[in-house]
This record gives sequence, structure tokens and C-alpha cells, in this order.
Amino acid sequence: MRPLIRQRAHWAVAVLALVVVATTARLGWWQLQRAEQKQTLGQQRQAQQQRPALTEASAATWQRGDVLRRVTLQGRWLDAHTVYLDNRQMQGQPGFFVLTPLQVASDRALVVQRGWVARNFEDRTRLPPVATPGGLVSVQGRLAMPPSALLALGSEGRSRLRQNLNWGDYQQQVGLALGPLSVQQTGELGDGLQRQWYQPDDKVSMHHGYAFQWFALSVLTAVWYGWFYVNTRNRRKQQRR
Repeated sequence: MRPLIRQRAHWAVAVLALVVVATTARLGWWQLQRAEQKQTLGQQRQAQQQRPALTEASAATWQRGDVLRRVTLQGRWLDAHTVYLDNRQMQGQPGFFVLTPLQVASDRALVVQRGWVARNFEDRTRLPPVATPGGLVSVQGRLAMPPSALLALGSEGRSRLRQNLNWGDYQQQVGLALGPLSVQQTGELGDGLQRQWYQPDDKVSMHHGYAFQWFALSVLTAVWYGWFYVNTRNRRKQQRR
């Protein structure tokens, strides 16, 4: 009876080891595939950023697929519609995103995320002044989606200080077509605004690290089972003598 139990136990250990080796190896390959996918996405973003800069002449045709394209624009700031979005972070610090429409045609404007500025922690409603030049200006930046929405309680109206920007309502407020995209302004302009916009981190090296760990666990399990098999076989030989 005991030899039969030992044989079944040996097969159970073998099956368990096989499952662990197969599973960890599969997870390792999956991590490598994720790394390759993210590397491809990073290359696509880099290629997008290297394409020729767009101008306001093509603004009516911009779509989500144009995100990250560089733009060089000329227009007039509509400072009366400047908005400060609260609770926005840049480099880990809370403050405001400053947004101002830039009129680029008689019937069209582009919402420009001009940059980030620190908030007054003693008085949340005290908005830091941002110099807005009049007349025709040139703006350089990159296309981006509108700022993401944060949790807000109730309606915020149309004040300059807001938690979120309702795109449709803002378009009605400005009175011009805005299109589906915004522009993140770039460059150092000496206006007190920071423009270290978020850059996606694909963390390719992290996936490579995880893949190494899974493959190492797979090899370790195989080595352990090999030791277990040899040790069990030698013990049986000794018992037969």
C-alpha cells in the first residue's frame, strides 16, 4: 500500500511542478510581449512628435489621432474666458492649470493649456495673475486631449476658478467652435507658468524585470523538481538493497 501512495505522491509533485513551470514561463513571455507592445507605442509617439508641425489652418480637421503633434499657431488670446482649473498637479505640487482660448479664425478658437501655477494656500480663491499679451501672438505647443475631469460636487457655473471644464458648456461660453482637442503650450516664456507636461512612461524595463523574475521562478522550480526526482530515486535504490 505504501509504495502505491508514494508513487501517487511522486506523480502529484511532478504535475504540480509542471504546472508551476508552465505558468511562470507563460507569465514571463506575457511580460516580454507587454514590453514589446509598450516599446512600439513609445516609438509611435516619438514618430508622432517628429512629424511636421501643424498650423491653425488645419484646425478644423484635427482628431484624436493627432494627439502629440507639434503645432505652431497664430491668433489672439480671449483673456475674458481664461479659466483656472483647481487641484491640478505638476511635479507633485498642487496648483492650477491655466487655460485660455486662442482665436485663430473668425469662427474658431483653440483652448490652450498655457501652463501650471502654484495656488495660494491661505486663500484658495486668490488667483495668481498671468500676463496675457494683446494683439496677434504666436503659440507653440503640442496637441492634447482636454484636461481630465476630477470629482466635483455640484455645478461650478462659469467662474474663472473651476474644478473641471465642461467642454460643451465652455464652447457656448466662448461662442466659437473649439474642436475636440486642446493645445499644451511649450517653451519658457518668462510668464511664471511651468510647462513640464506629463510624459507617458511605458516602463519597458519594469516589464523586463518582471519577465526575468517569472523565468527565474520557472527555472528554480525545474531545478527543485530535478533535485527531488534524483533524491527520491536514490532513496528507493538504497531501500531495495
